[in-house]
Amino acid sequence: MKEDKTYKDRRDRINELRAKSEKMTSRERTRKAINFEEPDRMPIDNWMVPEIKQRCMEYWGCENEEELLAFLGVDIRDNYGASYVGQEFKKYDDGTVEDLWGVRRRVVTYGKGSSWEGTFKEVSWSPLEHMKSVEEINSYTRWPSPDWWDYSKVKQDCAKWHPKYFVLNKGDRLDRTAQLKPMMYMRGIQQTFIDLAVNPKIVECIRDHIVNYFVNYNPKVFEAGASEMDMFMMGDDMGGQKGPLVGPDMWKRYFAKGFRTYCDIAHKYKLKVMFHTCGDVYSLLPLFIENGLDCLQSLQPQATNMDIKRLKKEFGKHLSFQGGMDIQQVLPLGKPEDVKKMVKYAADNGKSGGGYIFGTSHNIQADTPMENVAALFEAYHEYGVYK
Repeated sequence: MKEDKTYKDRRDRINELRAKSEKMTSRERTRKAINFEEPDRMPIDNWMVPEIKQRCMEYWGCENEEELLAFLGVDIRDNYGASYVGQEFKKYDDGTVEDLWGVRRRVVTYGKGSSWEGTFKEVSWSPLEHMKSVEEINSYTRWPSPDWWDYSKVKQDCAKWHPKYFVLNKGDRLDRTAQLKPMMYMRGIQQTFIDLAVNPKIVECIRDHIVNYFVNYNPKVFEAGASEMDMFMMGDDMGGQKGPLVGPDMWKRYFAKGFRTYCDIAHKYKLKVMFHTCGDVYSLLPLFIENGLDCLQSLQPQATNMDIKRLKKEFGKHLSFQGGMDIQQVLPLGKPEDVKKMVKYAADNGKSGGGYIFGTSHNIQADTPMENVAALFEAYHEYGVYK
């Protein structure tokens, strides 16, 4: 572990800020916030690509990810459900790997040879894309079953974080509870939106298979571990940069019932429900609230209508919020002072009456300068304190 002055100063700044503000456990703090009460400071969550996590561990001299999260004061610990245990999926000679839906992905490298080189998994084959009828789709042999998974370790995976940390059951990123996103993976993005416009029976058929899987899978996860969970997270990107991907009428027609069912199941196990969606979903928020949502995650500030000040004023009595830190412009392209200004704005407009968790609008990407990452977490602790 490094011991140079620069490294020591980097650690001392966050330690000093945390020492002034923290009087609660992470679990107490986050529970208060989502219940619209004011804790000692605003809770913090952390979303990073693996390349940034590694750089952060080196920057702050942490031996592993958990040491990093603990040092930064991150309050939430993620549980991936039975899919975290999972199973081996089929690998093909072209390097693609099949997921539980039969969708094939390949690992793609971006920024090769640069300081911000990284990887992601890209859909390379959508198994339902060229099917023409409901009969073909119903005959598809790779619809997943909740009986594929081993649920025996879910409780202990969650319990290791209690009573100190707040546990969020969020599922694996590629099979997180959703409706539209798995449809796009299986059918292809372009064909999905054609279907939404002109093939309602196909949309309903695919949706019903997806919802049927999750309404049987999630209760098994909750039965196994809900006593050691604090919140359940769904994720379904319903927004684009300048508006929703599906309008309110279309959302009500195709997705409201499944959304409500997902929320009702979680609430039955006394879990709050968080929903991740990128983009502008302002016009859908009344429908999300009506159908049982407790916490909206992402708040992509570069998208239209997703300003925390406006959202808090209009919906803050019904929804708690998480996110709002811009990964499109400010974090990768701004200066540390821009980052701190962004955090202060969110804190000034989000902290009153609780109901807000600091977080980025998505994973901090590999092209983000470390001085901006450091400024982000310092600002969380500087501006998130309740007087």
